[in-house]
Parts: sequence; structure tokens; C-alpha cells
Amino acid sequence: MTVQLYDTKAQALRDFVPLDPGNVTIYVCGPTVQSGPHIGHLRGALSFDILRRWLAHRYGRVTFVRNVTDIDDKVLANADDGEPWWALAYRMEQEFTRAYTAIGILAPTYEPRATASIPQMQELIQHLIDAGHAYAAPSAGAGAEDAESAGDVYFDVRSWPGYGSLTNQSLDAMEPAADADPRGKRDPRDFALWKGGKSDEPESARWESPWGAGRPGWHIECSAMSRRYLGAEFDIHGGGLDLRFPHHENELAQSTAAGDAFARYWVHNGLVTVAGQKMSKSLFNFILADDVLRERDPLVVRYALAAAHYRSSLDITASTFDEAEAAIDRIRTFLERAVRALRDEADDVILDAVVPARFATALDDDLGVPQALAVLHETVRDGNTALDAGDRDAAVRAFADVAVMTGILGIDPLDPHWRTADAAVAASALDTLVKTMIAQRAEARAAKDWAAADRIRDAIAAAGIALEDSSDGTHWSYTDG
Repeated sequence: MTVQLYDTKAQALRDFVPLDPGNVTIYVCGPTVQSGPHIGHLRGALSFDILRRWLAHRYGRVTFVRNVTDIDDKVLANADDGEPWWALAYRMEQEFTRAYTAIGILAPTYEPRATASIPQMQELIQHLIDAGHAYAAPSAGAGAEDAESAGDVYFDVRSWPGYGSLTNQSLDAMEPAADADPRGKRDPRDFALWKGGKSDEPESARWESPWGAGRPGWHIECSAMSRRYLGAEFDIHGGGLDLRFPHHENELAQSTAAGDAFARYWVHNGLVTVAGQKMSKSLFNFILADDVLRERDPLVVRYALAAAHYRSSLDITASTFDEAEAAIDRIRTFLERAVRALRDEADDVILDAVVPARFATALDDDLGVPQALAVLHETVRDGNTALDAGDRDAAVRAFADVAVMTGILGIDPLDPHWRTADAAVAASALDTLVKTMIAQRAEARAAKDWAAADRIRDAIAAAGIALEDSSDGTHWSYTDG
């Protein structure tokens, strides 16, 4: 058994050797909660959910930390007088949680909010200052032109020779850091560790510090939280490909400059594209998670977003979810057939199941989900053939294999988690049928075909549904009892 993962820093596949084989440690950059999730967020979280599930199968225990960035320039910008930044952040955090839960993403072991680790961030910043890798901007008293940078603290990128090693860039070729006013910087590429409070920002977004009241920079948040919850060295740091620079590059620099070994492996998932273009809120081409989950079975959404290799780009087209729905239907049909054939033995068969070797080989090879799904569907076909032929032993083997494979990938249609999703789909279908009958009744009444209108109304009533005619149309509801 050797799990291999593509390490972005090494730019190569590496054998995965955890610090502690009995407890794999993973830190994943979670959402900045300035607005609700789009499907790119779901795809990223799902990639690491499947990685976590597989490593849990291989090693038994995974400590999984995914943070919430609840204080940030974007959060403050999206708040207004009617909803302060902290209320907006909490509401958006709940939206992310609902979407993650809907598609079966396991809850993290720990899910720290940035605002709950301010003392740890300040401690790390002070350590970097003491070590000569960070500096405070000139105070406002040094001149009016410095007032906007007063209280800011920056990381000195030229003080750390390893800066640029994650993305293999030379310092002089990098763009200036755009996260703070450049007037207080020694080098335009220096990035903010602490941001002094500004006159146009709310008092509630400030914390006292040795450098003045303010708030943390984005990058220091993850360095402090990963150290707090996983220690100075941990196994895997994950996130979207778009976070490699500047976020992860800056995390690596400040943590290693502070003396931490930090992440042993860097794993990044590919992005979701629409018509070949990266999906992004800034480009206004994003597909909201709520919209997709309202229209599609969450199990289908999970399958669709997981089917491509996690490092590849996933281009969303009109057929993406249709193909996933067809695939799930094939799996569900076989499992239901097998359960009917096995009857009371089905649960015992699952308990005795082992992971098929080819499926395991695929996931050991840098989480090869497409290859693992090919094994799954081949087994479904073999199982259906066995059921058709009355070959009970072969059907039992196929059922056990499919059950364990879908369980590991989190796509078992018979899992109780998806029953709520099935109910939502059924409710949507019922709503469509009833509204169609209501429209037919309205047509019959308009044609003065009262007998037909009464027959339709009686059929609807026999199904336990009551109609209410009002000035704005006809509405339906379930009858009592």
C-alpha cells in the first residue's frame, strides 16, 4: 500500500508518508464568507472530502481542519448599515455549511473562525518582527502622508531567501502586493500581516495590538490557525489552484520564517470553468450553489463535481448534471435490484465487503476518481448481468463491491443521507403534476366543460390534496389527515 499525491511545491508525484501513520493531519483553506457559495466552492471542498475519506480508509484517523475567513476586506465591503460585517459573515457561513452538508461533505474535525484566533496571530506577527522578518509601518506622527499606513505591519519578503519557492517564482518578477497601501512598505511586494484601523471601517472590526488597533491580514490567519490546531508541522495543506499565489506562497514564507516546518505536502484542486473561463465572483460568471441544489438532486451534484480528476479543470456545460444523473440512476437501479434479490442478507454482505484492488489502486494514484468510477460502473454492469443470469454468487460479489466503493466516494444512493434529497425531488415532481392538473381544470372551466373540471378536482382530492381558488390563481395544499 502506497498512496501517492501530487505535491505542488515539488511539482511531482510523491509517496505519501504521514508524520503519524495513526493520525493524518490536513489543513484546507475554507471560504471567505463575504457572499454565498458557488459550485466552484463545492468542487474544492468535495475534492478534499474524498481525499479525507480515502486517507481515513487507509490510515484510520484523519484530523481535518477547514477554516472560515470571517474578517477580510471583502467581508467589510459587502456589509451595510442594515447588516454589520459579523452578521453577514455568520449568515454566509451558514449558507456554506448548508451547501456542504447537502452534497454529503463531512464536517471538519475543527472549523475555526479567523476572529477566534486573533491572539495567536498577534503572537506570530511579533515573533516575525523579533526575528527581523517583519516591520511596522511608520506611525502617523511621522508625517501626514503616512497616516493611511499607520498601524500596518508587513512581512519583509527580501529577508527570507525561500520566498517564491512554492510557485517557483523569482522575487523581482513578482507583481506588487495589492493588499495594503504601499506607502508604508520597504518593498512593494511586502505583504500585510496586520492592518491598522481606517476611518471608513467600523470600530467592531478592530482589535488592540502592540502596533495599534486594527485587524489581521489574510495570509497570517491560516498560518496561525494551522499552527494552533495541527502544530508547527502537519501533513497536507490544501486549497484551490488559485490560492497558490499569493496566499499559500505568503503562508509558507511567514510560517517557515517563524521557524515552523509547516506543511509536508501541498495539494491543490483544479478550478471550475464556464465555457472555458474560470468561474469567479469577480467575473460575474458564477453558478450559485443554491440555484444548482434547488434544481438538481444533491447526490447528482456530488457525482458531477467529483467525476473529473481533482487537479483538472471542470468545465460546466448543459450536459454535466444530466450525465451524472444517468450514472447515479444506473448505480441505484442495480443496488435496488440486488437488495430485492438478497432480501435479508444485504446488510451482512456489506459488512463483509472489502475494497476491490483495482479501485484502491486508482485512488492510491493521486486520488484517481475517474479511474475508480470506471471500476465502479464496470462492476455495476457485471452485477446486472449476474442478476439477469440468476448467478447469485456473482451478484453478491458485485453488490458488496459496489456498496463499499460508493460508500468510500460518498455516492451510495441507498445511504440515508440522501433520503431528504429524494423527498425534495419527489415534492418537486408532485408540484409539477398537480400544477399541470390545475391548468387542465382551468382549461375545462374556461370551455364550460364542468364535468371534466369536476373529474379533475375529484382526482386531486382523492390524492389527499386540497385546492383553493383565489383572485391570484389556484393554490394547492395537503388535506389534514
